[in-house]
Parts: sequence; C-alpha cells; structure tokens
Amino acid sequence: MAGSIVRAARTRRRMTLRQLSTVTGLSESFLSQFERGLSQASIASLRSITGAVGITLADVFTTSGAAGARVLRQSARPTMPFGDNAVKYLLTPHPMRHLEAFCVTFQPNGSTGDTHYTHGDSEELLLVTSGAVKLELSTDVFLLEAGDSIAFWSSVPHRVVNVSQEPSQALWVISSPSN
Repeated sequence: MAGSIVRAARTRRRMTLRQLSTVTGLSESFLSQFERGLSQASIASLRSITGAVGITLADVFTTSGAAGARVLRQSARPTMPFGDNAVKYLLTPHPMRHLEAFCVTFQPNGSTGDTHYTHGDSEELLLVTSGAVKLELSTDVFLLEAGDSIAFWSSVPHRVVNVSQEPSQALWVISSPSN
C-alpha cells in the first residue's frame, strides 16, 4: 500500500524513478521494488522518499474507508505562491492517481507569470468562480467571467491574467498525462 501511494505521488509530480533516486540517495531498483510492494522501506528511507514526492509520512500509513474516500480539510490545504501575485491551494487529498484539483486566487493584475508555460500532456479544465480572467492559449485569447469554464491541453502554451479590479478566483482540474 505505501509503495502505491508513493508511486501515485511521484507520477503526479511527473518525477522519474531516476530523479527520485538522485534526491533520496536510494537505488532506482530498490525504489521500483518498493513501489510494487516487493520490498519494505525503513522509516528513515520512508521519510526521505515521502519528502521528495511531496507527501507526509502519515500519508503512507493512513488508510481510507471501503469507499476510498479521503478528506482534505480546508485548514490543511497545501498552499504555495503561484505566478505573479497569486496563491495556489491544493484541493485533492493524497494520493490521487488520475487528477489534480486546485484553486487559485489572483490579486488585481495577478497572473500565472510573465510568460506562457506548458506542462506535460494532460487535459485541463479551468472554471472561474469569481471575478474575471483572461486566458491566453497559444495565440488565442479568452475572457472568462464567474461561472465560465474552458477545457484545453496542458501542452498548449498558456497564461492566465486577472483582468478584474478585485481578486479573482479560479478552479483548475488537471487529468493524468496521456500515454
């Protein structure tokens, strides 16, 4: 169970076994066996592995109910600065294998950054929940207001800018990368 949780977290981060090996100092072979449930890791190794893939040690020992439901309390949401004058709040509890959801609060003139960016080859859904944003998607521009949504591929260069005089919020849902 712990190995599959680690694998899900690692793939969500688009991290290879080689990268995880470099960060943790553990062999790729051991990490592969651990993820497949063929070997066990010491607590020290687990601390290193979980830290590298962005989960806590408790995440690999937490069991869920029969339905597989996991709760992420608002007070426990991981947050991080995002782009320029924006904050990203993770909404999906660990481990989610097939999607990632987060919300972003953009302050006035806040954006995902100065330049367009891409990441992997996933499907993205962007839903504006308050305010108004401009989505620059390659050479196309879309003005999205509260309640508007748009779907696109993460491999297409994109950038989001708050065009409202007040903070705007958006919900993002991103699928697993295509195979």
